[in-house]
Amino acid sequence: LEILVTILNMNDNSPVFKQTNLTKVVPEDTKVNATIVAREDLSASDADLDIIFYELTTIVAGTDGYFAIKGVNNPEIYLQKTLDYEKFNSTTLVLYARDRPVGSTDTTYTATTTINIFIEEVDTKPPWFLPCTFINTDKSICISSPYTGRVNISEMSMEPLILEPGPIYAIDPDYTLNEKIVYSIVGGDTDKVFSVDADTGNLTMNKLATSPDSYLLQVMATQVNNIQKYSIASVEIKVINKSNHAPYFESRIYNGTVFVGLAPRSFVFQAGDLSRPLMITAVDDDFPNV
Repeated sequence: LEILVTILNMNDNSPVFKQTNLTKVVPEDTKVNATIVAREDLSASDADLDIIFYELTTIVAGTDGYFAIKGVNNPEIYLQKTLDYEKFNSTTLVLYARDRPVGSTDTTYTATTTINIFIEEVDTKPPWFLPCTFINTDKSICISSPYTGRVNISEMSMEPLILEPGPIYAIDPDYTLNEKIVYSIVGGDTDKVFSVDADTGNLTMNKLATSPDSYLLQVMATQVNNIQKYSIASVEIKVINKSNHAPYFESRIYNGTVFVGLAPRSFVFQAGDLSRPLMITAVDDDFPNV
């Protein structure tokens, strides 16, 4: 009697990951499509020799879409979108391994592994002059307005010049790195009338301004650790005649006449002369011909 026995391979084993918890440090400037975790570190085995189907999810709000797997049967994790340390500096991914496709009605066994991702801040941004205004919603670009100031013609100022909207000042927007910044004038000062303090950004005079023309200086803020990380700000210095006299009104008292019931913005007339609007004038002896 010959008995032939056929043993059927039942699906009674779960997939198994080599590790159920991994940690990866990812530099902020990692290129899109770069591999974050290799396939061999994430491939699950199955004693039933089933084909494994993978799915990657994130459990940290606001970090969706940055990391993905190569395919449903390839668990290699790659970077799908540019990182920004200011948006988030860590996330947690969960990789599922199933021995049946998602949605299958067959008995399915599942395994999971957790991948902890820590973003390492990198020196990616040039200095920002302050104050500045963000021009995009993720606040990655901040544009400053020109600085303005004034000096008196043929008069030497011994103190740092007062500027609007404030003193020359720049920061490293890679806040945790906070690289040292130095300042220099790179344009608009051919006569070397001005100097900028490399460390503080204070603008001072080297000599008299003898021309009534304005100066449009270009001031550069550069990171000491990398001269390719720099920004340029415009500084307009107006040269004016010194004011020796205060303005004053031509009369100490002005008398006028108005009528009841007049509409807003109607003229007020001179008292005693209803044909002439009341004029209030001031003069300045520094400008006798004005």
